[in-house]
Amino acid sequence: MKEMIVEGSSVEEAVEKALKELSVGRDDVEIEVLEEGSRGFLGIIGVKSARVRVRVVDQPDVVIRSFLKEVFDKMELDVEQRIWFEDGYWRVELCGTDIRHLIGRHGETLNALQLLANLAVSKRLQERVRIILDAEGYREKREKVLRKLARRVADRVKRTKRDYTLEPMPPQERRIIHLELQDEKNVYTVSRGQEPYRRLAVCYKRDGLLKEEK
Repeated sequence: MKEMIVEGSSVEEAVEKALKELSVGRDDVEIEVLEEGSRGFLGIIGVKSARVRVRVVDQPDVVIRSFLKEVFDKMELDVEQRIWFEDGYWRVELCGTDIRHLIGRHGETLNALQLLANLAVSKRLQERVRIILDAEGYREKREKVLRKLARRVADRVKRTKRDYTLEPMPPQERRIIHLELQDEKNVYTVSRGQEPYRRLAVCYKRDGLLKEEK
C-alpha cells in the first residue's frame, strides 16, 4: 500500500500535493490529518504547516490485474485482460495469442490459476475476493457440458439408486450442477471435502430423506 506524508499551508493544499505526487484521485485514497495547521498571528508569528498522511487504497481490479500480469510475464505469455464486477464476482476475460496454454484439460490450468488468483488477491486485500477467470469463452462452453453431465448422472443415480461422486470442481462449477438438479424429485446434491479437492455428489433421495443442499 503506497502512502506518504505531505505538508502544505492548509490541509486541502497538502492533500492536493499528495494526490498529484501519487497520480491518483481522491476516491482512491484514505486521508489522515496529522496537523490542522495554523495561520498564526497576522500570518507571521506561530504559523504551522498542515500535515496529512495519504494512503492509496488497493482496488481489487488493480490488484487482480497486477497479480496476473506478473504470472504471465514469468510464463513469457502474451495475454490481455478485461476485468469487471458482476453478481458478486470479479470476472476476468483473458485473450491473446498464447491463450491456448492457459486452459488445459477440462480447464485444469485455468482453474489452478483462478485458485491462485483468489488466494493471492484475498490475502493482499485482507478480505475475501471472488474471482472467475475465463479464456476464449471456455466457461460458457463448460457450463453446457456440466449441465448435460448433471442430467446424465442424475439419470444414472435414479436408475441404480446409488450415489455418484464427481471429480473435484471449483465452486462456480459445482453451483451449476446444484442449480441444474435442484428441482429433481428423486436426487439431491451435496458438496463434500475441502478446497481445492471439494467434490459434488449426486445422491438418491429415498422416501423420508430430507434434501440436503450446499
